[in-house]
Amino acid sequence: MPNFVQQPQPYDLVGDPLLVAGIGQGFEAILNYRVHDGHDERIGFLNVGGGTGEHGQFQIAVTIGNAAFRLDRIFVEIFEDSAQNGNEINKVIVPVIYGPRIVPGYVGFRIHVVKAGDTLSKIAEEHYGDAGRFNDIARANPQIITDPDVISIDQHLKVPIGS
Repeated sequence: MPNFVQQPQPYDLVGDPLLVAGIGQGFEAILNYRVHDGHDERIGFLNVGGGTGEHGQFQIAVTIGNAAFRLDRIFVEIFEDSAQNGNEINKVIVPVIYGPRIVPGYVGFRIHVVKAGDTLSKIAEEHYGDAGRFNDIARANPQIITDPDVISIDQHLKVPIGS
């Protein structure tokens, strides 16, 4: 069984600290992590299993607030270093959406179920008091919203909320 990330799931809307959990194994019981956007990264390691092939549960809170991320979409990588050559092996990559890049003071999100007559502008007005912030909602839902002018009844949209 390879390393497995249970949290976060792909395209989850996440904050700081970023909580990462799963099941894995590592050479000498060490797994490495990397959180990056292609411009900046946070790296580290954690202990898991017994070090001789056993899988164990892991969880870690990665502080990423001081990273100079430029993009909303960041990547969580979990991997081990090969005992033979030091290459990264058994790598798992999970793309996520970083809420603090969308709204200042990100604290979480609300779920808005699209109703007949809703538009992103109307939803933004309802949640932010500003129809012009419709793009914040689109950015938080890249797997659902591919065109900000097209949403469908019963879609569950994440509305990022900040301070």
